[in-house]
Amino acid sequence: MVNQLKRELGVTGAVLMGLGSIIGTGIFVSVGIGAGVAGPSVIAAIVLAGLLAVCNGLSSAQLAASHPVSGGTYEYGYRYLNKRLGFTAGWLFLLAKSASAAAAALGFSGYLLSALNLDGNLRVPLAVGAVAALTLIILGGIRRSNRLNAAIVTLTLLGLSAFIAGGVLKVDARNFSPFFTAQADSGFSALLQATALMFVAFTGYGRIATMGEEVREPLRTIPHAIIIALLATTGLYSAVALISIGLIGAPTLAAAVESSAAPLQAAAHAAGLFFVEQLVAISAITAMLGVLLNLILGLSRVLLAMGRRGDMPPAAARLNNAGTAPTIAVVTVGAVVSLLALTNSVWATWSFSAFTVLLYYAITNLAALKLPLEKRLFPRAIAWAGLGSCLFIAFWVEPMIWLLGLSLVAIGLLWQTFAQRRWRTAATP
Repeated sequence: MVNQLKRELGVTGAVLMGLGSIIGTGIFVSVGIGAGVAGPSVIAAIVLAGLLAVCNGLSSAQLAASHPVSGGTYEYGYRYLNKRLGFTAGWLFLLAKSASAAAAALGFSGYLLSALNLDGNLRVPLAVGAVAALTLIILGGIRRSNRLNAAIVTLTLLGLSAFIAGGVLKVDARNFSPFFTAQADSGFSALLQATALMFVAFTGYGRIATMGEEVREPLRTIPHAIIIALLATTGLYSAVALISIGLIGAPTLAAAVESSAAPLQAAAHAAGLFFVEQLVAISAITAMLGVLLNLILGLSRVLLAMGRRGDMPPAAARLNNAGTAPTIAVVTVGAVVSLLALTNSVWATWSFSAFTVLLYYAITNLAALKLPLEKRLFPRAIAWAGLGSCLFIAFWVEPMIWLLGLSLVAIGLLWQTFAQRRWRTAATP
């Protein structure tokens, strides 16, 4: 019998885990990236991305509730589709979220160095150090990690609330005109590209689904936690985007990403909100740590599931003596994220994550369409909307990015052929 992880999370803990994954790079960095692409219409892109996230979240919720094991869409693909699509989902998750984790690590170091007025050349070493520290914490097990996550989410929400309250009276309506931009081929294509980029900022709810083996009463806990986390973050994202663009305008917000990777801090500083600026810096730092913590957790659980099935070396499925953490999987994920952080490019890692995660959720929705009637919690139209939207939006990122992504998918499928032959006897049927 395969060792099982302990079920330790209830609804509150699962919501906090989702919030800790969602509220981070999306607010503190990618809003600036999206503003550079679409101008003020990035606000509309956030709404569109939120709607897409709701469709995907509901598909993920019913899949996780019906099949509550670690691995997320990787496991759903195997169960409801076929082994090729199942593997592709797991491979895409590893690609997408490793890139997101690297972006979060670089964002954390950028905000910290900006707050302390230290040399920006320290960004990469500090990012790698953060990955190493959180990897060690996660090796201690989910209970220890969840307590840290709750503290991080609390600090983050306090800082963002201060930013909204302090900036609302200083918003300049002129910063929203013109609302749509022709910076790309057209304002419409810019909006769609920004939607793809902003969608990544909502995908932290997937941590709840991929950790389905560790929550209590999964049929109730998983759907409730995902929906609550999405509603809360959609409102928060919209408010923060409105305030930040209203304070300094989209071009200045985008320029701050390039110069310091700390756009919200720059917005607070330019508006003269110096006390708020410090709170924003603290909340950004804690948020990035929260995202990084939860990404490493989610990645290690997918790698665990792939090791169990034989798509990765069986050693990846090995748990520690307490049965609380897959040691080799956690260490491997930490090493990969550290290597990606060496690129020192928030834009490249975030764009690559956007394409690959949209393909991942396309497979999620496809699996949801295959759910038997007795296990379906929501109408099939939701999964159809999620599937079509993911496939459509994904290819609005730069061609260089999606060509690289498709090439890596092909490499992954070649790897699966080798892995299944090499480790089939050790795999779970």
